Amino acid sequence: MASWWRVLQRMKEAYVVNRRGIPDALWQLTLLRYSFLGRLEERDQAALREMATLFLADKEFHGAGGLEVDDQMAVAIAAQACLPVLELGLEWYSAFKGIVVHADVVLARREVMDETGVVHEYDEELTGEAMEGGPVMLSWRDVEDSDESADWGYNVVLHEFAHVLDMRDGVADGVPPLPNRSAREQWLSILDAQYQALCDAVDRDEETLLDPYGAQAESEFFAVATETFFTLPRELRAQHPSLYALLAEFFQQDPAMRWSSPTA
Repeated sequence: MASWWRVLQRMKEAYVVNRRGIPDALWQLTLLRYSFLGRLEERDQAALREMATLFLADKEFHGAGGLEVDDQMAVAIAAQACLPVLELGLEWYSAFKGIVVHADVVLARREVMDETGVVHEYDEELTGEAMEGGPVMLSWRDVEDSDESADWGYNVVLHEFAHVLDMRDGVADGVPPLPNRSAREQWLSILDAQYQALCDAVDRDEETLLDPYGAQAESEFFAVATETFFTLPRELRAQHPSLYALLAEFFQQDPAMRWSSPTA
């Protein structure tokens, strides 16, 4: 029964790709606008294009505040969102449907209770937010500027979709679902040490490759590390080799090799 289901699923996906494929001109424009996508080998670009097509067919985009999400915007988001799961598969994103796009940052009202029980309210600027079960919220301004911001390791799409991967097991703790206990123990050993090192560096007010925001929590550290892994892979490999190797094993990708190729 399972094999028949897989055959039917592949037939459905082939139909979607053939009938609703991303047009050539739009896809080439996307690769040009986001150079970290253009560095992929041709076969990986083709796989990413197919995956982005299936992603677009499965997800529901909503523009907030009157924003119209056009094809160019949707493809830009889909291509970047699919990069982390290029080898893992789209099923990693099966737990949600909605993507809400705002024109710019969003002010969210927050409440926090201190140790004395007093509740404090404040406004937080959000460029993106991922919630368990969805939706994923993104600021289009930040998505549009992703190629430029990649120079300092920032990418809002990669960050929020790393949270989606993290929360696939129902817990936002910086540990995505892993195959066994041994893999989880290895992950925690490396992640905890790297997270603590970032916290210590931030406390010393040192300049860091990883965004200091990653010192907020281990869930944020994983998201920040994912951004850096795909946007500044050579730098991450040089400064944090154990973290780079851990992420390369999880994502089944070696982006530093793309940057090192003669055509990159």
